Amino acid sequence: MKSSKICQMLEIDYPIFQGAMAWVAEEQLASAVSNAGGLGLIASGHAPKEIIKDKIDKARQLTDKTFGVNIMLMSPFVEDIVDLVIEERVKVITTGAGSPAKYMKRFKEVGIIVIPVVASVAQAKKMQREGADAVVVEGMEGGGHIGKSTTMTLVPQVVDAVSIPVIAAGGIGDGRGIAAAFMLGVEGVQLGTRFLVSKESIAHQNFKAKVLKAKDIDTVITGLITGHPVRGLRNRLTKTYEKAEREEGGKENPNFDRLEDLGKGALKRAVIDGDTKDSSMMSGQIAGLLTKENQTCSEIINELMIETETVLKENAKKWLN
Repeated sequence: MKSSKICQMLEIDYPIFQGAMAWVAEEQLASAVSNAGGLGLIASGHAPKEIIKDKIDKARQLTDKTFGVNIMLMSPFVEDIVDLVIEERVKVITTGAGSPAKYMKRFKEVGIIVIPVVASVAQAKKMQREGADAVVVEGMEGGGHIGKSTTMTLVPQVVDAVSIPVIAAGGIGDGRGIAAAFMLGVEGVQLGTRFLVSKESIAHQNFKAKVLKAKDIDTVITGLITGHPVRGLRNRLTKTYEKAEREEGGKENPNFDRLEDLGKGALKRAVIDGDTKDSSMMSGQIAGLLTKENQTCSEIINELMIETETVLKENAKKWLN
């Protein structure tokens, strides 16, 4: 897998991306993943330019490997963040919540590798036409903001539809998942929840503990009625949110102000404050598979690579003999 197109393009050792989780994907996590041979990402979220500039500076002090910045295109500071990554000559960016088409020419002029996150075949094809170097295809199994299709069904359709490298995301947490993704034709994978519980993740220990204790059915999707669904662990907030979706105007006339108020600051309360009751504990369905605590990013990536190689070899013997 070291010879995958994405490894060669980004000059990384392993085709493993760290998910750009808001409040979690800071310089500590990004640099640790990059030092371990993957691609670490700093999530810009809704932060202003000066804060992200500081994170980039600190990441460069912590690693001399390739790392990237994720640009949230719905951020009120998006224009400033675009200026920043160009000024700083960040090697690679991923984008979410929209199309980076209007900025593509500027990115290309300074040699930035652009990898949008998409949730449909149509989006992937559009990004290829606009000049994207690769796409991250995210299935609804992932944590945080999600689309409508599953990773298993969406990834092969995108692989067949585009000629640029495809990175699979959503529901991948061990070597079996990585091997399955490569069998679907991808050049790399992106993991979020697995790195959320890593030693270098700044997520509060209360949050990490809830993820590690989660069972297969412990995540829930809220916000479908708003058009911006989010997957996270069940708690008092998700129950309150679901009740508000049902009762305050219903599907015909939803109370968007009420729903927005419930979500304000909810992720920060989980990640920074350690509130596990009235917070948004964004987590993928893969949480039910995760049990190992306090692993370093290096240990995680080494384990993933060993597991993947073992699965591929064992299954090759099984089916070819």
